[in-house]
Amino acid sequence: MNIWQGEFPTSNTAEDGYAASAPVKSFPANKFGLYNMVGNVWEWTRDWWTTKHSNDFQTDPVGPSSGKDKVKKGGSYMCHKSYCYRYRNAARSQNTPDSSASNLGFRCSMDTVD
Repeated sequence: MNIWQGEFPTSNTAEDGYAASAPVKSFPANKFGLYNMVGNVWEWTRDWWTTKHSNDFQTDPVGPSSGKDKVKKGGSYMCHKSYCYRYRNAARSQNTPDSSASNLGFRCSMDTVD
């Protein structure tokens, strides 16, 4: 997992081999065969940000139909336990859709062919 090692924000020791983002497949896949699901870069999602969530069980819930900020998930190489401690799949944060940063990206995916 590509996260900040060392003293944040003054010294990233890059013990994982990367001081910034790492290429895909730099770390082993998880048990589902997916790479870089946590750390490396925050990933944009299609959902608009909200803090109002239903307590009802939902499968793949959709957020509001519009908003000011979009959801980003997963943490980044700039996450450190003294700073954001959000390098986990369920971590959510938000940014305006016109935001850009070296620790923010998106994931390309496709259906498998049988």
